[in-house]
Amino acid sequence: MSNDGKSFIMPGTSITRRQALKRMGLFGFGGLAAASGLPVYAARPPAARVAVVGGGFGGATAAKYLKMLRPDLDVTLVEPARRYYTCPFTNLYLGGLRDFESLGHDYRELGETFGVRVVHERAEDVDVDGRRLKLSGGGELSWDRLVLSPGIDIRWGALEGYDEAAAEKAPHAWKAGPQTHLLRRQLEAMEDGGTFVLVAPENPFRCPPGPYERVSMIAHYLKTHKPRSKVLLLDAKDNFSKQGLFMEGWAEHYGDMIEWVGLSDDGRVIRVDADRLEVETEFGTIHRASLLNVVPPQKAGVIAHRAGVTDDSGWVPVEPETFQSRKVPGVYVIGDATQAAPMPKSGFVANNQGKVAAAAILADLDGREAPRPTWMNTCYSVIAPDWGITVANVYEVTDGELREVPGSGGVSPSGANAEFRRNEARFAEAWYAGITQDVWGSRPTG
Repeated sequence: MSNDGKSFIMPGTSITRRQALKRMGLFGFGGLAAASGLPVYAARPPAARVAVVGGGFGGATAAKYLKMLRPDLDVTLVEPARRYYTCPFTNLYLGGLRDFESLGHDYRELGETFGVRVVHERAEDVDVDGRRLKLSGGGELSWDRLVLSPGIDIRWGALEGYDEAAAEKAPHAWKAGPQTHLLRRQLEAMEDGGTFVLVAPENPFRCPPGPYERVSMIAHYLKTHKPRSKVLLLDAKDNFSKQGLFMEGWAEHYGDMIEWVGLSDDGRVIRVDADRLEVETEFGTIHRASLLNVVPPQKAGVIAHRAGVTDDSGWVPVEPETFQSRKVPGVYVIGDATQAAPMPKSGFVANNQGKVAAAAILADLDGREAPRPTWMNTCYSVIAPDWGITVANVYEVTDGELREVPGSGGVSPSGANAEFRRNEARFAEAWYAGITQDVWGSRPTG
């Protein structure tokens, strides 16, 4: 080995140490592993196959970190979409602050740089006894360990009148894609002076601050383009994430444009009539919308149910230290599909859970005790251009249960000045760029 940085010399060519590490999927590993607190393992002969279902914040992270921590591991990521669009920041797209393509990410870096095999098919079923994953193309994948990160599915019919046909008239837009575009088109077509109605569900659901950021961004769009319009938020809860900060921001930027009606004031919707764009509340009040956005009850993605890892709640109970399924050994479940309260169903949490599951799987394969995990969550919400707010928490396992670390988190201060809020909005943009780089190894376009 020469001392000029060239560590491999072959007839007629040479590559630098940096290039060699990148080819082996190791470049950047030291910094990432150190930053996450994950242990570093020496390479060893191929011995195990790990299949990961779902290429979002949880699944893509798990696949990437498994391969970085154990480069010779056989890691396959199953994700039907060739380009993944994030739910975080879709509200900014609706408000006119982001281009939709800026939310898209591909899997090229996971394959080319880190060595993850990416299969763009849908996981149709799981044979847990035979440890095989059935794919939409007709093939199968054998696995020694399986990671499911299927996100959410809608509980069609759980809210009377709200089914898949109704969603084409009163979109939920709680998965980034066609529903998001539909809601944006309806918003653009809405008459000035109309009423946008959003129905918010009971807990648990994906992204607890999401409905409140959404009405903020909708109000921004309406204030800019249709200033005589109103926003009505009908809520099945009396309390919500960052409530005081949202209401402070609404008063500052939108005056009386936004009206929030909580559970105690008859905010719980029990029936939807999508044809008439009407909703009925618990006490019989009828509200008519110009544009109706229903965020319905949810459950774990369908593959989790087919794998037999869900319970009667529709979500997945997991072992808190490892996120291995409580019902099916060898299957790990991460992200929005899990029962992991008090951790919220957020992209940041799914990213953390993917790293913890990766370390736990490697320990399991080695016959070692899994490392003691700690998780974090940071959630930024944008109320108006240059006006952001934050909530953050740290979580650990205490007495066998997931709990918040006392004194570890909190929210942005109330009454902060415009410069403070402007900085938080900038931090939100930086957070998005950083976490998408960590998950997909690529920066958003647009």
